[in-house]
Amino acid sequence: MTLPDTLVADLTARLGARFTTGRGERDHHAASESFHRAPAPDAVAFPETAEEVAAVLRTCSAAGVPVVPWGTGTSLEGHALATQGGISLDLQRMDRVVEVRVEDMQASVQPGVTREALNTELRATGLFFPVDPGANASLGGMAATRASGTTAVRYGTMRDNVLALQVVLADGRVIRTGTRAAKSSAGYDLTGLFVGSEGTLGVITELTLRLHGQPEEIASAVCAFDSLEHAVECVTATIQSGIPMARIEFVDAQTARAFNLHSGTSLPEQPHLMIEFHGSPGAVREDAARFGEIATEFGAQGFDWATTPEDRARLWRMRHGAYHATLALRPGAAGVITDVCVPMSHLPAAVAAAAADISASGLMGPMVGHVGDGNFHSVLLVDPGDPDEMARAKQVASRMAERALQVGGTISGEHGIGIGKRSLMPAQHGEAWQVMGDIKAVLDPRGILNPGKLVPDRNPDQP
Repeated sequence: MTLPDTLVADLTARLGARFTTGRGERDHHAASESFHRAPAPDAVAFPETAEEVAAVLRTCSAAGVPVVPWGTGTSLEGHALATQGGISLDLQRMDRVVEVRVEDMQASVQPGVTREALNTELRATGLFFPVDPGANASLGGMAATRASGTTAVRYGTMRDNVLALQVVLADGRVIRTGTRAAKSSAGYDLTGLFVGSEGTLGVITELTLRLHGQPEEIASAVCAFDSLEHAVECVTATIQSGIPMARIEFVDAQTARAFNLHSGTSLPEQPHLMIEFHGSPGAVREDAARFGEIATEFGAQGFDWATTPEDRARLWRMRHGAYHATLALRPGAAGVITDVCVPMSHLPAAVAAAAADISASGLMGPMVGHVGDGNFHSVLLVDPGDPDEMARAKQVASRMAERALQVGGTISGEHGIGIGKRSLMPAQHGEAWQVMGDIKAVLDPRGILNPGKLVPDRNPDQP
């Protein structure tokens, strides 16, 4: 779209060089971590305060210009792409840790603070922020997508760790949701509404986060299994036994091969579990021993314990690098990435069915998963110039989602909806999807906030 001259003049006057229509910045904000693509935004704004965010939104709301919040650009479903043009609102300069309240085990941060930066700030306090999606994502983006990751099985997702928010609405109003108290019965849970709203209801400009004590002892290990089914059945048995896992991750044989090629490791090319325990030394030893007994019953072999912080860092760096490692299995390929989440009792069957679908498709599709909470992923490697391969990959992804819904699961456990899974929302939510659209229409009547994502299309002029 063509931006009105008055809007460009107004935002240039307010932000100076931090408002740009330069091609380089626009192209950077058209990139995506996955295969999703969209045209470049018409301009990029770099606010540094909530007041500046409010000024941008007031100006854009009056002109009917879309605004798409941007964190670090690491989302996987095209959440931050400006599919209808407008302004990319880059929040990375809002990167201040506002306050750490050690006694309350809380921190307040601006949205551009990354999880790694926050944990660096917390090192001397004995506290840490546990939600770990792998990428060094911004905390505002993690809240907007309701992110989780490898530690969710013990510490929960962003839903469980965001206590309060400051949010700028589409018309420029600045509101605060939630409190610093441990609980509240006062009114609607607006914090929960904005966590996971993917920038469609408001722009998060400050977060109050729950922190956790750094564990006294940590033990990590990796072990191989002779089959995918045995590895996943071991996960189910472990969770049902009540062992408090901090992480329990699954990778299949193709992913193990990718790790060897990418990281120089020598894992057997078999399915593996990667596990971690947190707690006191005695509790960690007991939990590890109990897990070892269960894993042995399912044929686990070659336990390799990471005994130093450096070894543990290498282990989880390898797991977090799974996406780029698997892309290297087929140079030049694009990754059609999908995730679903199912009740634990259905996890073995869901993983087996997904593996069978991938095999039948003729595609290469390594699988990994935060399987301690029933969440698993596949990276379907396709030739981006081959429409038949792309169609087969999307068909496999749709079948995974359909099976998840059939057993009471969800089309996405952590990646979110963006543009990649929006077509599947009616199947999961039914009439409730239209209610989501009704809520957006109230908070964003002109439809300027991240349009074309998450909720149904609606004519801004309709009642």
